[in-house]
Amino acid sequence: MSDVILEVDGLSVDIATARGPLHAVRDISFSVKRGETLCLVGESGCGKSMTSLAIMDLLPKAATRSARRIAFAGEDLGKAGRKRINALRGDRMAMIFQEPMTALNPAYTIGNQLVEVYRQHRNASEAEARDRAVYLLEKVGIASAAERLGQYPHQLSGGLRQRVMIAMALMCGPDLLIADEPTTALDVTIQAQILRLLADLQRELGIAMVLITHDLGIVARIADRVAVMYAGEIVEEGLASSLFTNPRHPYTRGLIDCIPVPGRTTPGGKLGVIPGVVPSLVGEIRGCSFRDRCSHSREVCSATVPVQSAINGQRWRCILENAA
Repeated sequence: MSDVILEVDGLSVDIATARGPLHAVRDISFSVKRGETLCLVGESGCGKSMTSLAIMDLLPKAATRSARRIAFAGEDLGKAGRKRINALRGDRMAMIFQEPMTALNPAYTIGNQLVEVYRQHRNASEAEARDRAVYLLEKVGIASAAERLGQYPHQLSGGLRQRVMIAMALMCGPDLLIADEPTTALDVTIQAQILRLLADLQRELGIAMVLITHDLGIVARIADRVAVMYAGEIVEEGLASSLFTNPRHPYTRGLIDCIPVPGRTTPGGKLGVIPGVVPSLVGEIRGCSFRDRCSHSREVCSATVPVQSAINGQRWRCILENAA
């Protein structure tokens, strides 16, 4: 049995607009093994969330998904029918959404929403589902869990709502967990607690996790591997340790230079910046999308960009062997 839980090969997402198709995700490929954390990193609008929605088959009506292959535990999801996808989603494939206040239904209690997931996929009794809900609420650090089942989302703090979302995602013991910026709306203290909770649960349950974020500090703490996205495509991928110590793509280097480093960044000193703006993804796109913002740009960057690789498995889409 293969350790690879999720395999994505040649995924693209196009969105119909008045000016033509917007290429939100462009021919990306990656895989995630059991117990591994892959972080998708990049600026807002680079296609991270659209990638997660495409994997879960939750794209908006205006969006179209295409791929050579999207496989979950060896099963080709592109060939699976709607009934099969619905059976997997929420059961073996689960997702934590970015903003729990909009993901949770305000008209139903926390208990109703947790119980529904388990009964739908496990054909369990009401009592069994409630016991499972209480167990997982306690597992994610919520005190007086049984009493919380009768509360509505608006009666909980942001941190508690996010913990409820994590418990809901874990109700059926998934093999794959996709977390779409799960700590963005939380303060720093709660953010650290949620990240620690996710890491502990993953180690204990052996879940494969795809974590979507724009925060490289989070990536450094939790990632095994990193895929850096820019303008809808993956420009660099590799082990987190390799990517932080030796980034190969100029965009990755630019992101890392923007982070203040204790002991190295002087108080009041200037941080690194990436000049320019993200290019339009509407219509035909040629060459390197980062070339207009890159100090290493050459005429050849307007043509097809090669994908290079290192012995450690690091891969990057650039004419340069190293960004430095």
